Amino acid sequence: MQLRARLLVVSPHLDDAVLSCGLLLAANPSAIVCTVFTAPPPENMSTDWDRQSGFTDAFQAMLARKQEDIRALEKLGAQAIHLPFCDAQYLLTPSPDDLAEALHRTLNEHSPDNVLFPLGLFHSDHTLVSNACLALIADMPGTVFHAYEEVPYRQMREAASKRIEELTKRGYALTHATDVAASVNESKAHEQTKREAIAAYASQLRAFGPQGQSTLYSTEKYWRLQSASS
Repeated sequence: MQLRARLLVVSPHLDDAVLSCGLLLAANPSAIVCTVFTAPPPENMSTDWDRQSGFTDAFQAMLARKQEDIRALEKLGAQAIHLPFCDAQYLLTPSPDDLAEALHRTLNEHSPDNVLFPLGLFHSDHTLVSNACLALIADMPGTVFHAYEEVPYRQMREAASKRIEELTKRGYALTHATDVAASVNESKAHEQTKREAIAAYASQLRAFGPQGQSTLYSTEKYWRLQSASS
């Protein structure tokens, strides 16, 4: 299988798709990146992560972060979609049903041939988005679904293997997506483009710090997902 133009990557936060799938996006211009948690909280607040990122409050943070995301995706030739949900740090997590409905609506609107979504490692937002996407597999038999291992959480000991074991017990079949890996052109040009896109997330790099930044550049890894009943 060759990934075609109608590629849609679901990203929990404003940087996850580029960190985890940047080379794939560089190799597939005109892809869509749908980021779930891009809304500020109804009432302004200040969180540790936003302060580490250089912001005084959530309103300032989310406005700047969406602009960073647009600039990053422009470098990869991708289109940004921002869904209006708050991430966990703002204490207003959407219900699984509301999230699944919004994602289903987005996928139906754009009719992608291939959907990539987070495997669901470590972070509660990532697991929530992953589970919402898993719920769509049975409803969209004409769409190919792949999960990507999220950077930097994929480097946590046994994080990926434990999640894969959990999904297998839940009735999903996961296989190494060698077709996706083959479509990733690890040329110097694409590697440089990905690095430039990551650099656009200046606030997040600030929060990661030098040590955290060193974990952001690792081999991309994908899994083909199917429901065992399909």
